[in-house]
Amino acid sequence: MTNDNRRAYWRANTRLIRILLIIWAIVSLGCSILLVQPLNTIILGKIPLGFWMAQQGSIFVFVILIFVYAIQMDKLDRKFKGRE
Repeated sequence: MTNDNRRAYWRANTRLIRILLIIWAIVSLGCSILLVQPLNTIILGKIPLGFWMAQQGSIFVFVILIFVYAIQMDKLDRKFKGRE
């Protein structure tokens, strides 16, 4: 892999990580802490949504982001493997 390809690969990798971390921060900090009171006005089953996001929702989002990262990195690896 050439030096330019390595830089492009690393740039794409860090961009993906940055996007996923922003999503994770918005969900975990925003929905679980900052917006918990407005979200508690929405009832999910018998549980307020803000409480559910703090207890379960942010964990589900985190696990989903792990799968998204794995799938996207597989695509990125294939894309840059063909450039060798």
